[in-house]
Parts: sequence; structure tokens; C-alpha cells
Amino acid sequence: MAQKKLLKITEKIVNRSKKTRQAYLERMQNYEKKIHRKDLACANLAHAYASIPSHIKDKIKENKELNFAIVSAYNDMLSAHQPLKFFPDIIKKELLTHRAYAQFAGGVPAMCDGITQGYEGMELSLFSRDVIAMSTAIALSHNVFDGAFYLGVCDKIVPGLLIGALSFGYLPSIFIPSGPMTSGISNDEKSKARQLFAEGKISRDQLLESEMKSYHDVGTCTFYGTANSNQMMMEFMGLHLPNSAFVNPNTPLREALVKQAAKHMVTNEVKPLAKLLSEKNIVNAIVGLMATGGSTNHTIHLVAIARAAGIIINWDDFDAISNMTPLLARVYPNGKADVNQFQAAGGLGFVIKELLKEGLLHEDVDTIMGKNMHTYTKEPYLINGAIIYQESVNTSKDENILRPVENPFSKDGGVKILNGNIGRAVIKISSVKEEHQIIKAPALVFHSQQEFLESFHKKQLQRDFIAVLPFQGPRSNGMPELHKLTPILGILQDQGFKVALITDGRMSGASGKVPAAIHMSPEALLGGNISKIKNGDEIILDARNGKLEVLIDEKKWMQRKPKKLKNIKNFGCGKELFSGFRTQSSSAETGAMSFGGYFA
Repeated sequence: MAQKKLLKITEKIVNRSKKTRQAYLERMQNYEKKIHRKDLACANLAHAYASIPSHIKDKIKENKELNFAIVSAYNDMLSAHQPLKFFPDIIKKELLTHRAYAQFAGGVPAMCDGITQGYEGMELSLFSRDVIAMSTAIALSHNVFDGAFYLGVCDKIVPGLLIGALSFGYLPSIFIPSGPMTSGISNDEKSKARQLFAEGKISRDQLLESEMKSYHDVGTCTFYGTANSNQMMMEFMGLHLPNSAFVNPNTPLREALVKQAAKHMVTNEVKPLAKLLSEKNIVNAIVGLMATGGSTNHTIHLVAIARAAGIIINWDDFDAISNMTPLLARVYPNGKADVNQFQAAGGLGFVIKELLKEGLLHEDVDTIMGKNMHTYTKEPYLINGAIIYQESVNTSKDENILRPVENPFSKDGGVKILNGNIGRAVIKISSVKEEHQIIKAPALVFHSQQEFLESFHKKQLQRDFIAVLPFQGPRSNGMPELHKLTPILGILQDQGFKVALITDGRMSGASGKVPAAIHMSPEALLGGNISKIKNGDEIILDARNGKLEVLIDEKKWMQRKPKKLKNIKNFGCGKELFSGFRTQSSSAETGAMSFGGYFA
């Protein structure tokens, strides 16, 4: 029954995408036929090889050996990307043992939402994805490569790398993660400290001490936000080595997996990315998102990734897949565990095994390991210096973290699409208690996070209300995450008030217990009905039944005019450089892509 439903959803996507998918595949086929290193002029080739050591140059100039690109998001400011510093040398060294070569083709920027959260830099965050995609294309534009390795981990970085890679989809591609940092203090302790600080009960020094015990080492943050959801999706799409997502950095196994990725590229037939990544791979990624309680940011990023491959998905697809996919994992913010505990309980190998068992995943998909998703139920072990894959656990090691399909945490994936006279929005309710999933309360309209915070500190928010923040969409200010609202709304909810949020902005991938209708579409700047809402309007947010409405006479609502955005502040912190991105961005539901034209 589940398999039939999955096939029906996939068939809809295939039919919807016929023209765009065929056009994409034809473009990639044409490029594959006409762009070869051996056909470049001698001067072009000399430029490409000028920096290569002589003993390699003599071999590679004959064009008989394979030459690969490395595109990396390395920087040593961000914990998740610092370990990538050493990966290119590991890859190159391993390739040389197989008479193949690699060049570091280009770096891409990598910013951290955890650092910019609540400040102007966050307004660059979403479109940094598009900058990364373009940077990837620049790195690959020299046409001297037979394939590519992509090194990246966090929020916008992996989607950007993949979108860029798909523009060169005639190349075989392997993505290599760095892994999560080791566990620090528990997520419960971290959240409690934040809430106590917001209430004025601990000092800033005490809060900083808590945060630095949580974010304390190299690797990704250990909560299950957008970064770790990225890594899950890459495995569900078959673009990583199996179960390589959550192996800690600077361990013998992590280094061995980097070597194995290089070896695998040259000793196995890895399909070109365009032919590998199909509608079924995309559907598998959505299933993985729902089964693990992943980040709502991927209701934007995965849409953009799919479109880059000529595949058209929409929020109805997410809704349909969520409704049929059981929630098998409880990882913070959907639970108390971090990703290291999730990995120890059975990890992605167990989740994939359970989903395949019930027909909830497409098994017959192309991956870098071949045409068989079952490969991703196996785990890597380092035995006598070699990677050996063994079957993952058959039973969860901790059912507070990971459960089988027969006993899920929830019968659905917890992501819902809300519809009503305000528009369409996404809500994640997998960490929202049942008693908070339906909220009926008057609206309080705010123009910024700062205005909301000031109202709280002035003791003006001790009541039932639904906070409304319009003009936070991609066209307005780059669609920042509004994570600073979360602790305050959590405090008010804990005090017994009925509270919720409606916005055309985003929330962090770590957003949690307060109901939040986000990614509101159409956005306010484009005349979306969120801009019609006034203080005191009665609103119902019904996450269970997918309803979001202002309770007002329909005729009066239709006569009400949308508000205009005043005092646009798109200067400072480099925001002025992104004006072109904002003016041509597509809607959140179509991936908030700034590329225009074909992607719109």
C-alpha cells in the first residue's frame, strides 16, 4: 500500500516535469559530447597545467589519465568546515595510487547562520546559496575535468554546491562531508540557559559559558538542524558514501572515508550526476526529511535543487509524503538526543532499512554505489586499515531516539502545509505538543525581530496572541531566519499563554516547540495577504487540519488593501550587493531562486 502511494506521488512529479527534465537531460548530453579536455587549444591546456608538478604534468598532458576537480567550502572560522582543510591532499594522494589526478578547482564561501542569527548578516544567508552555486560553476568552467568531488556541510553550502554541480551534470560527482563535532553539554541544558538569560535569571557570562560548552570543537553543530539534515538528504539521494554523514572529524575512520571516496570514483563506474539524480532520488530525500524530522529550510532548498535538475516539486508533494511517512527519529529540537546519539542508536542505516522494509523508499535508484538503495543500510568499519561495510543494526539501540516503523513516534512526518485566506505556509509540528497545535488568538503585527523583543522586555506580551511578521520574504530582505523569536515565544507558552507565529520569513532548522507558520506565500512585498493583517484580527492556526485563516467576513477581507513596505533598509553588511538577487527571486514555494529565467 505504501509503495503504491509513493509511486503515485512520484508519477505526478515525473508527469509535471516531463518537458523541463527532458530539456535538462538533452543539455547535459550535448555538453558531454562537445566538451573534452583533449579538444582544448594548447594555450588553454598550458594555463590549466602550469601549476601542476612536472612529474604529473608529463602524464596528464597526454590526456590518458583521469583528472578530477575538487570544490571546497573550507575555511577555518567555521567549525564544520575547518576539517575540510586536509581533504584535498588526502584525495590527491589516493588518486595518484590509481594513476588519476585532481586539482583544487575552486573554493566557495561558507557563512554560519549561528553567527549571523538576529543581525544584518542573516539577510545575506539565503542568497549565499546562490552565490555558492555560481562559485561552483566558475570552478568547473575550465572544462579540464572528468569528474568532481564536493566538500561542504552546512545550511546553504550543500544545496549551493549541488545546484552548481547540476549545471555540470555530465560529470560524475561525489559529495564528502566532514562530520559532526563530538557531544558537548546536552541540548536541554543549552536551551534552559538561553531561556533563563531571556528571563534575566543568568548573566551574559554564564550564557556564553553554556554556549561554548555546546559549540566546543570542529565539526557540525550536533543538533538536527539544516546542516545535519543536508547530510541525511545526501545519503538518501545516494551522493555520499553510505553512512558517512555522522562520523566525527579527525578520526581514523573519517580519514579512511575520504580516501575511500577518492578510490571509489576511479575504481567504480559512477554515473554522471544528471543521469544519477532522478525524480525517485528527490522523492527519497523528502521521505528521509519526514522520517527523521528534518529542517523546514529544505522545503525551499530541495525545491531549488530539483529545479536545477529539471524536476518540478512543490509543497503539496512534501505534504503528501509527510502524511504517509512515520516519524522514526527524535533528535533535538524534536527530542533530547543529538546526532552522535542518533548515530549510536542505529543512525541512517537503521532508518533506511526500516523504510525500505515497508516500501516507503524507492529501492531501485541510481546512487554513487550503483543501482540499489539497500547499500545505504550498511555501515563502514575500519578493519586492518581498510573500509569494510557491514549490515547496520536490525533493532534500535535506544527507542527514545530511534524507532521501527511498527512503533513510530508519530504516524506522519510532522511537516504540514497550511492553506487559507492568508495564503500558503509551512509548519513543522513534530516537536509541538498536541495541545499547542491549534491556536486561536488575536494578531499582533511586528515590523522586525527587534520590535518584538522590545515589546517583550516592556512586559507587553503577557497574553494570548499570534505574532505576525510580514516583509521578511526573499524579495523584501532576503528571507532571514527569525530564530531570536523562539526563546521568547517559548517563555510565553510555558507561562500558559496561547502563542504562535506567522511570517513570510524563515525559522532556524532548529526551531521547536512553538507553532510557526513560515515561508508564507505569496510574500508581503508581492501583495501577499499576510500584509493585510491588522492588530486584533482573530486568527486560527490549525496545524492538524492544515488551516490558517483570518476570521473575518470574506467581503471585508477582499476589500482590505495590502500594506506597503516603508523605509526599506537594504544597505549595510553588504546587503546592497544582493539587490539583484532580491529583485528577481522566485517565491519560497519555487525555491527562492535568484537565477531567473529558466529556473523561475
